[in-house]
Amino acid sequence: MSRVLFKDLTKVFDKNVMAVDHVSFEVADKEFFVLVGPSGCGKSTTLRLVAGLEEATSGQIFIGDRLVNNVEPKDRDIAMVFQNYALYPHMTVYDNMAFALKLRKSPKKQTRQRVEEAAQILGIGELLGRKPAALSGGQRQRVAVGRAIVRNPKVFLFDEPLSNLDAKLRVGMRAELAQLHHRLETTVFYVTHDQVEAMTLGQRIGVMKNGRLLQIADPMTLYNKPVNRFVAGFIGSPPMNFLEGRIETEPLRFVQETFTLNLPESLVKQLAPAQGKKVTLGIRPENILPSDGIGQNQGIKVWVEVAELMGNENILHLKIGQNVIVARVQAHYAPKTGEILNIQFNTDKLHFFDPENEATLV
Repeated sequence: MSRVLFKDLTKVFDKNVMAVDHVSFEVADKEFFVLVGPSGCGKSTTLRLVAGLEEATSGQIFIGDRLVNNVEPKDRDIAMVFQNYALYPHMTVYDNMAFALKLRKSPKKQTRQRVEEAAQILGIGELLGRKPAALSGGQRQRVAVGRAIVRNPKVFLFDEPLSNLDAKLRVGMRAELAQLHHRLETTVFYVTHDQVEAMTLGQRIGVMKNGRLLQIADPMTLYNKPVNRFVAGFIGSPPMNFLEGRIETEPLRFVQETFTLNLPESLVKQLAPAQGKKVTLGIRPENILPSDGIGQNQGIKVWVEVAELMGNENILHLKIGQNVIVARVQAHYAPKTGEILNIQFNTDKLHFFDPENEATLV
């Protein structure tokens, strides 16, 4: 079994900088787990604690059933892929991939077999005689992954491995990593700041902020049921829109400085504690729809600040009073900059947050 278990893990750097703040969670055996968050949130430090490159201030780390806090990195049976590839420039691709096996004094025949198998999986068999300087960024990344594969570790650790690739290569490498996990059936602990990577790769995702783990869930649960405003705004592209207002009753409605939005009766119980109080409304771009100005919510008047025509869809930056919100609409709906529109919100897809502690109300 190759699970990774964290029990009340804490890492404090000099000058009382809390990098990891009492984190507890488990990466299941054979799971592709992604830890995501903004720069400085503690995600890479958490990964380095697993690898043994940092020493925990307190708490425990288990790989399988083995406590590894005091185990040397080389003895933890993990393989790490770094953001900068960390290839030896004077060695060929073959020697880079075989290096760890040579240190273990593995038989030459076995070493060659493992390297060639990994190269075949990654499609770099014809590159084994080249040196890193003669490779593209994507090829170097495959070599770095191949170097990890040949070790056949219990756990793969990925530290933002796609950050240095261009957009097209990142898309391709995401698909390759997902296929690789399916073929190898091993445990992957993957760290990234890119929520698109997290959503497309992770079977489960942990969201970090300021050293704290805010929520762990599968991608769609994070997207549809975030625990607070930060998770709601971090997951999703374009991100969720937020508008400040208050809840009033009879009928139940959200009142903002420039519009009033009637709410479904199904929300009465959930919003009962917020009646008469300030709240933050959250709405995702795809749930903002063009309106004909007819019906219960007769449309909200907005001005088009920017229209980004994407081909398959359009991204509209819309001004409501002093606020700017982003809508994702179908390609055939293409208003021009400066145009005045009526829009409506899908009231079945609204989120509400406490403006003080940012916790989710609905």
